Amino acid sequence: MAWMLLLFAGLLEIVWASAMKLSDGFSRPLPSVVMLAAMLGSFGLLAMAMRQLPLGTAYMVWTGIGAVGAFAVGIVWLGESVSPARLAAAGLIVAGIALMKWAS
Repeated sequence: MAWMLLLFAGLLEIVWASAMKLSDGFSRPLPSVVMLAAMLGSFGLLAMAMRQLPLGTAYMVWTGIGAVGAFAVGIVWLGESVSPARLAAAGLIVAGIALMKWAS
């Protein structure tokens, strides 16, 4: 159950990071509110997952999901550039997440 909570916390991290970008420096109310709500949910689920998972594992997986997810959102929906080096970097993050899960 802790891993599911952590997965949803990571997905909400993608939402709040994307909403932060769309808020245009908090000048747009709706994305700003979405960001705050997703942030609270993400932190809450992370805290619940940390009841059973080690700090380093939970935090690394949570930030990894958020980083790779935000990277993908940037490419797919925001038209950010993609290059072999950026894809390799994202792949290394995914490999790190998988290794951390396996090691736990």
